[in-house]
Amino acid sequence: MAKEWILNQAMNRWGLNKKRNVGPVSELIRTCHPKTVEEWEQFYYANVYPAEHLEELGNKLYIKISEIVQYEIASISEENCRDYIKDVVIRRTFEGYRTEIETIYGQIENRLGVAIKPAPDEWDRLYNVDFFIEVGQQYIGLQIKPITFANAPAQYKWRDIQSETHRHFQAKHGGQVFTVFSARKGRSKVIVNEDVIPNIQQEIARLRSHERE
Repeated sequence: MAKEWILNQAMNRWGLNKKRNVGPVSELIRTCHPKTVEEWEQFYYANVYPAEHLEELGNKLYIKISEIVQYEIASISEENCRDYIKDVVIRRTFEGYRTEIETIYGQIENRLGVAIKPAPDEWDRLYNVDFFIEVGQQYIGLQIKPITFANAPAQYKWRDIQSETHRHFQAKHGGQVFTVFSARKGRSKVIVNEDVIPNIQQEIARLRSHERE
């Protein structure tokens, strides 16, 4: 297993399995439509590359592993390993956390000043709810969709289905469900329907007022 992992990593690293080296094999095997591996092998050698070509690629792979990979492994020190573990656990975890905060639900959470939690799987299936806000004993549902979804040809049918499940959610959990549409801007995502934020704030205020009654 370890040997195959090394072979696979090295082959991918140097692109020895890319189309430029072995041809468009996914398309070619469909053209061949072989019944056996032997039939595919004969077709490949006759129409794409001869066996010697694959052997040469194998020789290149061996050189890469025996010379470059082996040298790189030998150059790794115990200190490198300690530093790498710390880097993954500390710095990369922090960067991943910041990326998460900068996503759409993170933006909503920061702007509303309330905690937003991932919805249980059951809520996703039953109510089309991705996240929720807890207000006392009641919940507000949030659904995040790409703006391309809103502009899809079947959007009207989709809205009817969603409206029904969202009504069930409100009847069960007290709060409305709000759909937030997102779009990519550069490397970030932004909220398209900005008016959803004050609407959510109003719903939070409404539920809080009911809690005080």
